[in-house]
Amino acid sequence: MNKKLRNKILSMAKKDQKMRRSGKWDFLVDKKNTAELKKIIESYGWPDIPLVGKIGSMNAWLIAQHADHDLKFQKKCLKLMEKKLKEKKIELQYYPYLKDRVLVNSGKTQIFGTQFYHHKTKGLVPRPIYDIKNIDRRRKKYKLGPFEEYRKHIQNLKK
Repeated sequence: MNKKLRNKILSMAKKDQKMRRSGKWDFLVDKKNTAELKKIIESYGWPDIPLVGKIGSMNAWLIAQHADHDLKFQKKCLKLMEKKLKEKKIELQYYPYLKDRVLVNSGKTQIFGTQFYHHKTKGLVPRPIYDIKNIDRRRKKYKLGPFEEYRKHIQNLKK
């Protein structure tokens, strides 16, 4: 494992989370983290578990997840993650979040129900979901809990 690279990714994710929790949005944090992750991917490929450990790999996903300003990059990360999934070198449960994020950012319907938005009167509500009848079957494949439990959890976060 490349501990120096893992620590760099952890530091980037720490800045990401500190900014998001502060209530003071700083778009530059996302832009800088995206630029750094691009360099990392160019040099090492997707930061998978053998390269940076489970926490490092999860935090690389987090940075890609928050790169909404660069949909082309998010799509590239998604393809890299798909390859690593097949090789069993990343955790299953992060892929659906980026998949849904890319779909939503592309103006399409999400398939795992991970993406929500703030509605004026209803609070946090899920973005449109494809074939909601079978959503839990899709979620289970990626070790995600039932959608209804997740929806309640998300809605309770902002109370």
